[in-house]
Amino acid sequence: MNTTLKIAMAQMAPVWLDKTATIDKIENSIKEAAKNQCELIVFGEALLPGYPFWLALTGGAEWNTTLNKEIYAHYVNNSICIEKGDLDSICELAKAHSIAIYLGIMERPLDRGGHSIYASLVYINEKGEVKSVHRKLQPTYDERLTWAPGDGNGLQVHPLKAFTVGGLNCWENWMPLPRTALYGQGENLHIAVWPGSDHNTKDITRFIARESRSFVVSVSSLMNKNDFPKETPHLDAILKNAPETLTNGGSCIAGPDGEWIVAPVLHKEGLIIQDIDFNRVLEERQNFDPVGHYSRPDVTKLIVNRERQTTVEIK
Repeated sequence: MNTTLKIAMAQMAPVWLDKTATIDKIENSIKEAAKNQCELIVFGEALLPGYPFWLALTGGAEWNTTLNKEIYAHYVNNSICIEKGDLDSICELAKAHSIAIYLGIMERPLDRGGHSIYASLVYINEKGEVKSVHRKLQPTYDERLTWAPGDGNGLQVHPLKAFTVGGLNCWENWMPLPRTALYGQGENLHIAVWPGSDHNTKDITRFIARESRSFVVSVSSLMNKNDFPKETPHLDAILKNAPETLTNGGSCIAGPDGEWIVAPVLHKEGLIIQDIDFNRVLEERQNFDPVGHYSRPDVTKLIVNRERQTTVEIK
């Protein structure tokens, strides 16, 4: 088996809270990655259709305001309902070009009623099949004002050539037990998606790689003040307190020894392409394997509930 894998990190800005236009950008990136013979492309957290920046800029915790209600409604209207086919064109591209995809979306799932949204990480395999949808377990700080907490259903790994790939959203990567849930299923290529900025990626990427003796690919988005579309509800209020740069990227790759293969890339939009070799995993597992020879399951063991949570069970 060919042990190398060619990865594209798509560091880009969304067309903020515009589902259709952002899908167009994503599809163009997939086509470009395919032209470069990439076998996996990764996009940042909540890229489709964008991160809820307004919460920190407009008093997102204020109760019962027109501003918060109207922006939330706009956000939900531009979020992704997989069951209604919102990702079908992306899946078709994956199949046509035999490229696997990790994509951060705001999911509007029908199994939770269709009105709440979840920061979900979707894995689409090279056959164009959605194989897992991981809803972020614990939204962070002000994210909880607009994102619902997920469940363990998406704590899954997937075969990709010689690799076993899994992924987590943003600060979930700081949670030891979800990481362990993926390690224990054989993960050796860890995908960490972020809304952006090297303050998130510069430490944890290398730490996870060294802890797991796996490759770690961290992919972030970009967002500048001029990236907010003019049609955004309450745009003046959002821009009033917005800095020129909201997220600066910081996408990067660490090897199984915890050293940089690609150091954090800042302020650059486009594809960052890198080949990785599975044999490096085996080399570093020789002296440490957190769920293999350097574990004691007779002393400590993790229990994972992967049941998809729903409010109504119809029999």
